[in-house]
Amino acid sequence: MTVLQAVLVSLFVYLGAIGSVVGNTIGWYNLGRPLVASFIVGLIMGNVPVALTLGLLLQLANLGSVTPGGAVGWDLSYATYIGVAGALAFHTGDIAATTALMWAFSTIGGAIGVAMWNLVYVLDLACNRVAQRGAENDNPRLMAFANAGLGNIIGFVCRFFPALVILVTTAVAGSQSGVNVAEMIPSWLVTTLTTFGGMMAALGMGILLSFLMKKGVHFCIFLAGFMLVAYLGLNSMALAAFGIVVAIIYYYILSSKSESEVTGL
Repeated sequence: MTVLQAVLVSLFVYLGAIGSVVGNTIGWYNLGRPLVASFIVGLIMGNVPVALTLGLLLQLANLGSVTPGGAVGWDLSYATYIGVAGALAFHTGDIAATTALMWAFSTIGGAIGVAMWNLVYVLDLACNRVAQRGAENDNPRLMAFANAGLGNIIGFVCRFFPALVILVTTAVAGSQSGVNVAEMIPSWLVTTLTTFGGMMAALGMGILLSFLMKKGVHFCIFLAGFMLVAYLGLNSMALAAFGIVVAIIYYYILSSKSESEVTGL
């Protein structure tokens, strides 16, 4: 990993945050999503397939992740960009070791990201005071600077520079010195981190399903799809076509039932 690659990844750590200069829709809800972030890291690092493989695990682990009231339990932007970039910097072909590294880097990045997010909250109090001063003095430029200028400066400093320090001191220094961190990780730790990652992915899927499945028949439909993939080996395209057919039949049955009840009345 080069310093330029570390700078680019760190820049996207900032752009993929809540309140970045590109806005929440483009930033947090797009650039900050694990699959999008891993794709960008793959382009920067020149290894999109492995990056997407790692990003898929992070995406599954955070399918049910929400930020109520701005409360961030795990900073996805920090975790994904640093996790995938750090793992790719030491990737030698062993996907198990690379995955374990991704979880290690992601855990560190996510934790630091939460700390930086809380620090941004504290420092943004100064922005409120500047904006209030602008309102009291009838100065719209000062109010705009407090929001679009000073707020983004604080966010950039608290996200770009910590991410850059993490990547330069670990991924850049290790890859350029020839020290492969993956070879230093004991096998038991690789197994532990891989198992932990699988549990996180299962938890994310479980949280999402708890929102989607409201009736027993919904669980049966999900189980049928799982069996088609696990036992019959259908790909996603074939499964999607099968799901459309089931959805049409299910809708037709419900419509017929509703018409029968109306006719009976």
